Amino acid sequence: MASLAASAAAASLGKAEVPGKSIRCGGASSKLKTLAFFSFPALKKKKKNNNSKAAAPVKPKPSSSSVSPAEEEISKWYGPDRRLFLPPGLLERSEIPEYLAGEIPGDYGYDPFGLGKKPENFAKNQAFEVIHARWAMLGAAGFIIPEALNKFGANCGPEAVWFKTGALLLDGNTLSYYGNNIPINLVVAVIAEVVLVGGAEYFRITNGLNLEDKLYPGGPFDPLKLAKDPDQAAILKVKEIKNGRLAMFSMLGFFLQAYVTGQGPVENLAAHLSDPFANNLLTVIAGSAERTPTL
Repeated sequence: MASLAASAAAASLGKAEVPGKSIRCGGASSKLKTLAFFSFPALKKKKKNNNSKAAAPVKPKPSSSSVSPAEEEISKWYGPDRRLFLPPGLLERSEIPEYLAGEIPGDYGYDPFGLGKKPENFAKNQAFEVIHARWAMLGAAGFIIPEALNKFGANCGPEAVWFKTGALLLDGNTLSYYGNNIPINLVVAVIAEVVLVGGAEYFRITNGLNLEDKLYPGGPFDPLKLAKDPDQAAILKVKEIKNGRLAMFSMLGFFLQAYVTGQGPVENLAAHLSDPFANNLLTVIAGSAERTPTL
């Protein structure tokens, strides 16, 4: 009886052992068969089912390499992570007004006077800035190009300086470009400017051409189709306002230079390049630079 109990105990212990392992009991060696739920086919089937669940396709996260250059450029100028007017160490994004959310071109989070708090004022001031920026870019080109052409050989009248052109017209003289006289006096010039410029502005304000966007109309006003692609259009809007702001500051500089030196911007630049140490802002303020304030 004792030997039968020992054999039964050894057999019961054998069920929990690793399949196929030899167990010695009372000096005898026997191979214990595994139970059905320990069989290898069952394990393989179970593993196969588990693997099939784990092998479900997972969508890969979009990597930075999948972002197009245009999208990467847009993220620099639009949205909450755009560039601001001060570096991160000097300005926290929490300090930016909520209405400056990076939705319009040129939004650096800068509005010290709170001019855009009201939505109607925000849209109106944005339009004012864009229009003035465009006029400033045209004006800066008109200040520089005729004087530069006249200085480097083109015959554009006795003095093709922006603030002396009106004086020539008041004296009854006509404009001259490349030796060709243009029979126009100051009165005709003013009327033409009021009609053409004022008419264009009137159509813009009243949307006489039924444009979807009065500020950025596109269509016939974009003959080269530079803004056909929306991403490219967003980037061009940023470039336009950046250059326009620079042009507005340039126009202010032209006005002050003309008042102080009595010369045009090209002549001022030529004098500075010829002798930078004798013709610069400090020498002008000190009164040591040659100048003829005739305005």
